[in-house]
Amino acid sequence: MTILCVRFQLPPAHEAALPGLLGLLEDFTPVVQALPPDAALADLRGAERYFGRDAVELASVIRVRALAHHGVDCTIGAGPGPMLARVALGEARPGVTCAVPEDAVTEFLADKPVAALPGVGAATARTLREYGLDTLGLVAAAPLSTLQRLIGAKVGRELREKASGIDRGRVVPDGVSRSLATERPFTRDELDPDRHRRALLSAAEELGARLRALDKVCRTLTLTVRYADRSSTTRSRTLKEPTAHSAALTRAAYGMYEALGLQRARVRALALRAEGLDPAEQASYQLTFDPLDEKARRIEEVADRARAKFGPHAVMPGSLAA
Repeated sequence: MTILCVRFQLPPAHEAALPGLLGLLEDFTPVVQALPPDAALADLRGAERYFGRDAVELASVIRVRALAHHGVDCTIGAGPGPMLARVALGEARPGVTCAVPEDAVTEFLADKPVAALPGVGAATARTLREYGLDTLGLVAAAPLSTLQRLIGAKVGRELREKASGIDRGRVVPDGVSRSLATERPFTRDELDPDRHRRALLSAAEELGARLRALDKVCRTLTLTVRYADRSSTTRSRTLKEPTAHSAALTRAAYGMYEALGLQRARVRALALRAEGLDPAEQASYQLTFDPLDEKARRIEEVADRARAKFGPHAVMPGSLAA
């Protein structure tokens, strides 16, 4: 086990703390890949030799230092490769590292749902379930030709490899992307699509207000849906033009949500991330003569002034929907 996947228990909208936490990981290894808004991969192959400790022991030291220096707890998964470490993270709990032994990878994966694999969306998982392939063990045992007929040649081949424990990924060092994020957790696993949409509306309005307060615009919006089984789906969309307009962010968020085709999905949380931030003064805009759009922008300006004067809760989430 040489790869750690660390998720820091950051409060919503505190992604600014992530660079410092990445620095903590870089005290052990220079091979650290940020997974905004709150996670990172760390390749500890060199660190294991240098410190004379295995990855699980080093994970305990990282957890203690995160608490001592940043007041942040974390959950950690460990495995022979990045994909396996990320799957292990789904089983981890604060204070206990979930490790996938190299000689027990297939046994660890066998009873996991297909959606537990990073990058497997709800639509793919639903298609496989319809044909009785609802666990990774069944997917690994299925004929390759069957999988390729169901979900495509390339995707079928890659999925079968991953379900069999073949992890070809690597940790690619990077920095934290220029981004802002917000999350809307539900008090209970939420089935109602209307509540999902209201949460997305609230999140998009918050992101828009924060972008405008910073005089920034974003070029890409990313939606993450976290499910009751601790799996998640992430989708990104490049916007037609850089924007901080809440209505445009809301339309993009709704579009990604609808494209997932969720049917009675038990959703635990929804998160939006605005990426590719640039100064608003450098952005170019397409002229619009839509009076409704102009009205919405004027309402945003009034709401922003109210927030600046009376605080962030001066305008209730969703009150600009009209």
